[in-house]
Amino acid sequence: MKGKKCLLTGGAGFIGSHVVDNLKARGIDQLLVIDNLSSGSKANLTNGVELFEIDIRDNAARDALKKFEPDAIIHLAAQISVRKSMEDPRFDLDVNVSGLVNLLQATLELPQKPHFIFISTGGAIYGEQNFFPATEDHPTNPASAYGLAKRVGEMYLDLWSKEYGLQYCSLRLSNVYGPRQSPHGEAGVVAIFCKRLLNGQPLIVNGDGLQTRDYVYALDVANAVGEVVEKEIRGIYNIGTGIEHTVLDIITELKKSSTRAEKVIVEHAPPKPGEQKRSVISYNRAKEAFGWEPTVGFEKGIQETLAWFSKEK
Repeated sequence: MKGKKCLLTGGAGFIGSHVVDNLKARGIDQLLVIDNLSSGSKANLTNGVELFEIDIRDNAARDALKKFEPDAIIHLAAQISVRKSMEDPRFDLDVNVSGLVNLLQATLELPQKPHFIFISTGGAIYGEQNFFPATEDHPTNPASAYGLAKRVGEMYLDLWSKEYGLQYCSLRLSNVYGPRQSPHGEAGVVAIFCKRLLNGQPLIVNGDGLQTRDYVYALDVANAVGEVVEKEIRGIYNIGTGIEHTVLDIITELKKSSTRAEKVIVEHAPPKPGEQKRSVISYNRAKEAFGWEPTVGFEKGIQETLAWFSKEK
């Protein structure tokens, strides 16, 4: 893929920086990252990757895109907190919809239409599931402003495809975890637990801890994006494991991986209002279309994540 030019929004973030590493490993050396560093970090980027510290809602982001003339745009920049999206839906809309539309408008001024890869959600977009695991044909019934904005983003891409010929791929990710994930805020229960365990703090479980999620390892996600870029895949695809794990399962695996297992304290807090009880998605379509499937199991992934946090401590 040498010679292909890729622009990544949010490329200095948790998932984005792993995507950068994957693309570099595939031989792509013309990479431009746009990131306002609100949650990302320059330290996540390897040497030689150009970073523009810009907000995707600004005209400067459009100017950078037009000047770079990418062959592929990987749009990862987003407001990712479900809770924040409900507390401040206007801000969520501004970042996750207006930010996307700002970039889409810029594509109209390029000499050639780029391949647009949109990072969507495979949990919040389906809402409470009718069947398990959810396929891409499952009804979209988002129960949060975040999930709604991601669905609207997909609809904008579909409009741009029909009206302007933009080729796009939407990847609906399940719950991503792994090295570089922020342990702050509500997002990333694995990262939060790792950090609290290493600091000797109790692990706070909301409700009974039996709520399930489909936990997919960050490097597997990055590989999925790399495959989509390399093979110029189009359409909508779930990226997950098809396996459910509870919050209590995370604690069990952390205890197995920790030298201080006997000191792990678990405390229960009231359940979060409106939290989904079960969420798990099927990756069969991605496997059939471009040969992707997860390679890092839950136990191994938890071990690797805790080991990374241990080094960072």
